[in-house]
Amino acid sequence: MKTHTMIKALGIAALAELGISGYFYQRTMLRSRAKVERTMDMAGTDWSQYASFLAERKEKFLARPREDVWIKSSDGLKLHGTFFPNRGSRRVVLCFHGYTSEGMKDYIALSDYYFKQGFALLTVDARAHGQSEGSFVGFGCLDRKDAMGWLNWLCGTLGTGAEIILHGTSMGAATVLMASGLELPRQVKGIVADCGFTSPKEVFTHVLHSMYHIPAFPIIPIADMMNRTFAGYGMDECNAAREVRKSKTPTLFIHGTADTFVPYRMCEELYQNCSAEKYKFIVEGAAHAESYYKDTGGYEAALDAFFNQVL
Repeated sequence: MKTHTMIKALGIAALAELGISGYFYQRTMLRSRAKVERTMDMAGTDWSQYASFLAERKEKFLARPREDVWIKSSDGLKLHGTFFPNRGSRRVVLCFHGYTSEGMKDYIALSDYYFKQGFALLTVDARAHGQSEGSFVGFGCLDRKDAMGWLNWLCGTLGTGAEIILHGTSMGAATVLMASGLELPRQVKGIVADCGFTSPKEVFTHVLHSMYHIPAFPIIPIADMMNRTFAGYGMDECNAAREVRKSKTPTLFIHGTADTFVPYRMCEELYQNCSAEKYKFIVEGAAHAESYYKDTGGYEAALDAFFNQVL
């Protein structure tokens, strides 16, 4: 009787763990369940203090001429981007947004700097975000392949004389760092990675520990198995800390020391692993994706210095 009771209890526990893992997986990886409001709550950045600054920049951003761009991913998804030309310039920034955001949102403020410096902008919607197709979030692992499609479009549009900068924020930063391990077109001159994580597995483990106070095992292994089955990739299949070891592209790493969503230690790990020419700009007290707003002058000066080296 005791053995039967124990087996039954273990079965119930296993089902509970499977249910918790499935719930976590759906809320995290499925487009239909991943919500921007929940992401903002978890990130903990107080954006209300920058409301007037953002409103001013947004008005200028939306007043600029732009065009919708569409490409097909390697697995057949229709992906959307928005191209902002700048007086015929062939210097362009390819911008990748964060988790549950969109291309037209994350670069509202920074666009003003880039336009003044003579850059055109291509802001893209990651798969399963914005106007791009897809049911499963790529978390950089799949998006890095999509980045190659966007680079091919830019090189085909702007020609061999193009000078391209990859700029990513959060999941977008992980995307560009993961892409740095690929054979990038020679037109790519530099990478700017703002608050990027190493891999989905490692950032999910951090979130489970720090925010939910629950162990990552067996939730992460079960979620990883689900993701391999449904989305086609493992949560540590592509790790930015490994990919930057193969990089030949100069990279500027940016992070805030008060980032509780993607911890600052990940920036240090990425920086230490990077084999390319590398630079760092660290903002004391900045929360997740807040560095530009916390120290606008310092951020722009870091970009100036970086571009003076690589362009």
